[in-house]
Amino acid sequence: MSDTYELKAEARERVGKGSARELRRNGKVPAVIYGDKQPPMAITLPSKEVTLKIRGGGFMTTVATIDVDGKKIQVLPKDYQLDPVRDFTMHVDFLRVGKNTVVTVEVPVHFENEEASPGIKQGGVLNVVRHTVEVHCPANKIPDAFVADLTGLEIGDGIHISNITLPEGVEPTITDRDFTIATIAAPAVLTAEEEAEGQEAPEADEVEAIEQNDEAEEEGGEEK
Repeated sequence: MSDTYELKAEARERVGKGSARELRRNGKVPAVIYGDKQPPMAITLPSKEVTLKIRGGGFMTTVATIDVDGKKIQVLPKDYQLDPVRDFTMHVDFLRVGKNTVVTVEVPVHFENEEASPGIKQGGVLNVVRHTVEVHCPANKIPDAFVADLTGLEIGDGIHISNITLPEGVEPTITDRDFTIATIAAPAVLTAEEEAEGQEAPEADEVEAIEQNDEAEEEGGEEK
């Protein structure tokens, strides 16, 4: 699990588009904390700090502490919106986290030991089917990433969820099949030499027939 962090926040009484625009002009981000059978809480956060956390990676899988006017609340980011043009943070939703909170998150998959895969050494390509795996797990035990070992994999081999070691209490949301994470695929593009070898040369009879037709056309043209 990623290291936790703390953000200073202020409670906000005014909500709505006008209030949110004013906050953004002042370098702040409107946000909401909800869940854990408590009423939603509208807050504001420093825009620069939140944006740095989002860009730093692991934002959606790291439990944080929000200090709201001295009251500290453990939360997990559930959603955020970025401005599509200027790429600044527009809004963040946080879920309150209790000791028994179970969350659904997407955990990234990291691949290692490509150099130990005979299939890749032979020119095979790592075809990633899933860059992340959605799982149910305790909020305080969210994995940083799952590791997929490519050692010994040949062209045509695949890595399935059963090949990934899941920590205790972590379960994939897909349970009805052993779904594929990645495969070692054959090269999709042939070399120029292989393409040339694959082309069929015209039969000798076909060449002779073409030449005879050409000669007949020439003779016909001379008689005219």
